[in-house]
This record gives sequence, structure tokens and C-alpha cells, in this order.
Amino acid sequence: MSNKELVKTAMTALFANRDLSAIEKYWGTEYIQHNPHIASGHEAIRSIIAGLGSDFKYEPGLVLEDGDFVVIHGRYTGWAAKPMLAADYFKVKDGKLVEHWDVMQEEVPLEQTAAKTAMFPIA
Repeated sequence: MSNKELVKTAMTALFANRDLSAIEKYWGTEYIQHNPHIASGHEAIRSIIAGLGSDFKYEPGLVLEDGDFVVIHGRYTGWAAKPMLAADYFKVKDGKLVEHWDVMQEEVPLEQTAAKTAMFPIA
């Protein structure tokens, strides 16, 4: 599996399907988190999933790969009051996700954007 496929599979398993076994399968034991609001390690990931409401939904979008680094664009509905779009950046080592960075913003409906274009998905 390519790094790109690995990240999409891992994120879909964990966030879309809420499969906690995905943590052991796809995330490295020495997982480093660079989001200042989330701790490093598997327990932090488990806590995030446990805290998601029944209305939570994750949709993966465009995935880009540059060697050991992969970026996946996704929509997180139910993460906050309004849908959020994120670019999740992962470093992959030995077939596992070992580091994570992200950039997240509120999704603005296309009718309310200056250009009248959708923010998600990227086509």
C-alpha cells in the first residue's frame, strides 16, 4: 500500500468507521502530535474518538503524497458547531503514521463565499 493509500485507509477506518483497532494497525507507537490542543500517543487518539457525538461524520477528500509526507483534505461534521475542513499532514515511517500536523477552518457555504465556489471537495 502506498503512503497515500495508507493515510486514506487509516483516516477512513478511524474517523468515518470509528474502528479503534485502526489505531494499533496504522498509527506508530511513538506517535507525535503537533496540534497544540491534542496530546501525543494512542490514548489521545482514543479520547478524541470517544468524545465524538453520534452526529459526527468524516469525509476524506483529496490526498497528496510527497515521499514520507501525506496530506489529506477532509470534512469534519459534528467536530464543532459548524462543519470544519482540515488539511491533515502526516509523516509515515515503516508503514505507520508517526507524526501529525493540521490546519482547520470552518466551512463556508458556497453561496456565502465571495467567489461562489465550494470549499470541499477539491475536484
